[in-house]
Amino acid sequence: MTASAQAPSKVELTIEASVATVVLSRPEVRNAIDDEMRAQFNAAIERVANDDAVRAVVLTGKGSAFCAGGDISAMQQRLQAPAGEIAFNGWRRQQRVHHSVAGLHGLGKPTIAAVNGPAAGLGADMALCCDFIIGSDAASFAMSFIHRGLVPDGGGLYFLPRRVGLARAKELIFSGRRVEPAEALEIGLIDRLTSSQKLLEDAQAWARELSKGSRTALALSKAILDKSFELSGEEVSALGREAQAICYTTTEHHESIAAFLSRKTR
Repeated sequence: MTASAQAPSKVELTIEASVATVVLSRPEVRNAIDDEMRAQFNAAIERVANDDAVRAVVLTGKGSAFCAGGDISAMQQRLQAPAGEIAFNGWRRQQRVHHSVAGLHGLGKPTIAAVNGPAAGLGADMALCCDFIIGSDAASFAMSFIHRGLVPDGGGLYFLPRRVGLARAKELIFSGRRVEPAEALEIGLIDRLTSSQKLLEDAQAWARELSKGSRTALALSKAILDKSFELSGEEVSALGREAQAICYTTTEHHESIAAFLSRKTR
């Protein structure tokens, strides 16, 4: 009896020079996300979260698309469940989606979405979950949920207004229209634009640049900044005081002070 061939991974993870590159890898369906892919994605994010050698993360797609969103065939299967089970099954599925979003957004390291092609629906949401977005000249974005009779469920309702403003977010979500690279850069939907040939190289270089500083200070700063729109100035200051007290104890802080004083006395 011969062993059956192992199925190819739907999420590829490589780590090089302190940067983890997470690749959504179902190119035959434009990297649409099914349950198995989501589980593999969660495992990859958990791995890089717990690896101190990883200082930053780049998320991209394999092939011509970044991510086409949720797998439509899986949606069809969901609707074939008994009527009395559809809502609860959907609620449990949403928990899994939000676990993925929270894992990516809450990662205590810089995250960059390198959007190599269309990012639609959940794919657009996943890009928005990252700290920064760099797009290639082949990138496009569409909050296409409206075309399926759905609302954005991967964080877009939260992240998109913070990037482009409330009125423009409403327009993009209500219309579900496609946003091309030049407009995406103009309205702040993406932060940088580059060529398809240089996309991954530029994203990884940017990730290394952003992650050179203190790992502790970066993680704490990110955690506070991500809450700052919902908190008062005093609440942000209180969190900052607590974070600074932690930073005072770190080897990174002690070594930087010693190095500065050593240079000053020469």
